[in-house]
Amino acid sequence: MGLFDKVFKSERDIVKKEIEEVPWHALTESRQLEEIEKESNDKLIGIFKHSTRCGISRMVLNSFEKEYDLEKDKEVKLYFLDLIANRNISNEVAERFGVRHESPQLILLKDGKVVHHASHHSIHMQDVKERV
Repeated sequence: MGLFDKVFKSERDIVKKEIEEVPWHALTESRQLEEIEKESNDKLIGIFKHSTRCGISRMVLNSFEKEYDLEKDKEVKLYFLDLIANRNISNEVAERFGVRHESPQLILLKDGKVVHHASHHSIHMQDVKERV
């Protein structure tokens, strides 16, 4: 690491190559919910509900993304649901899977059923790892 790296780059920029980005899939259409339910028969599915207007939601999302360290071959698919843009889908998720709406919220599905859900500061990547 050179002098210019220390002066012009943040610590995150310096180690960015080592950071594994979360492979989010956007949940933007209600018809995706049927596909998600089917996909959960083959792999663990996560739905992360995020409010772009909430500071706590932003903090929890950042923390979750920092904790993310799954290997690429793990059978997990993570969906990202922007609540402000897709409130109707959030309501459908709550109704379809029987989990009261909260924000931020992580819902994990396996075989079409909720195997875990958490909200706010109870959301941790470890919960995903334990169910893979």
